Amino acid sequence: MPQSPIRKLVPFAEAAYKQGKTVYHLNIGQPDIKTPDIALDAVKVHSLDILAYTRSEGSDEYRTKIANYYSQHDIHVTKKDIIVTTGGSEALLFAFGTIMDTDDEIIIPEPFYANYNGFSTASGVNIVPVISKIEDNFALPPIEEFEKLITPKTKAILICNPGNPTGYLYSKEEIKKLAGIVKKHNLFLISDEVYREFAYDGAKHYSIMQEEGIADNAIMIDSVSKRYSMCGARIGCLVSKNKEVISTTLKFAQARLSPPTLAQIASEAALETPQSYFDNVIDEYVGRRNTLISELEKIDGIKVAKPKGAFYCIVELPIKNADHFAQWLLESFDIDGETIMVAPAAGFYSTPGVGLNQIRIAYVLNNESLVKAVNILREALKIYKD
Repeated sequence: MPQSPIRKLVPFAEAAYKQGKTVYHLNIGQPDIKTPDIALDAVKVHSLDILAYTRSEGSDEYRTKIANYYSQHDIHVTKKDIIVTTGGSEALLFAFGTIMDTDDEIIIPEPFYANYNGFSTASGVNIVPVISKIEDNFALPPIEEFEKLITPKTKAILICNPGNPTGYLYSKEEIKKLAGIVKKHNLFLISDEVYREFAYDGAKHYSIMQEEGIADNAIMIDSVSKRYSMCGARIGCLVSKNKEVISTTLKFAQARLSPPTLAQIASEAALETPQSYFDNVIDEYVGRRNTLISELEKIDGIKVAKPKGAFYCIVELPIKNADHFAQWLLESFDIDGETIMVAPAAGFYSTPGVGLNQIRIAYVLNNESLVKAVNILREALKIYKD
């Protein structure tokens, strides 16, 4: 199993804390936005006498309300099309296990969410990468590049929309092109849509579940983690109109018994969160993104892609090894007792040797902290030696 590029540096951060340093965490997508009170209060006032198992596919009440939520976003499914999972991560593992066998292949545009590497390893599946480039703002490569990679072992294409770690938002036209490929070659299209609400600059998110004609090919992955700032709830779901996919996924769900009961109660209540909450959150993240990009662009010798969604960006640095640089920042560098923690980007690729001089930054801190963090990065680059 590969290490997480996001979490493997934690011991060095903990050592920095023990030295009395302040560490600005740019390494992990843990929002500092407050979880909606309605979700927290639902757990506080529950009337359960026994904290019992729920159904393996998730409670009827929660799945019904999720389906109603999706209908408000022009995604028309029923509770029978939904399997509730322990986070979006489990939904992805279930999807891999459901549609692929050992040595099958899945095509993924890279860089991609680092744990896709772990999920594929755990499932005995081989990732076939399609490389997107920072010079193109990580836009989807030409569709012809996907078709060149399809073999008899290819079972699916996986995208993250909006993307982690790039913040790239797929256009409706790009989704339609991907839909055409999977239909033509009888593949699955898996879309990790946990950042759906986080689309900026007037852009609209277009789900694969809105695309007609691929009901049997489409598998959507979702989660409450980012939407409601509820990462610790560990509630996600797999959504598909393909009845065979759902019935097979249910077997995996039964093997792990059930998703957590109290977290489902919180997640069900969170669905009542007013739109004003999201409006305020989006405004906040747009401001943070603009602050971060503006400050980064003042640093000589770097490249940065401007995110269209989510709350991440990839930054290319004038260094050779971002793993060493990230560890050095925690062990050997600070300004007035303050330093930063970043995620080396090589772990977001499956192609060896790619992304070695890149980092991922999560802009989940307030504007003042982001300005301080980028200043630390700027000063560190001036004295760092590879």
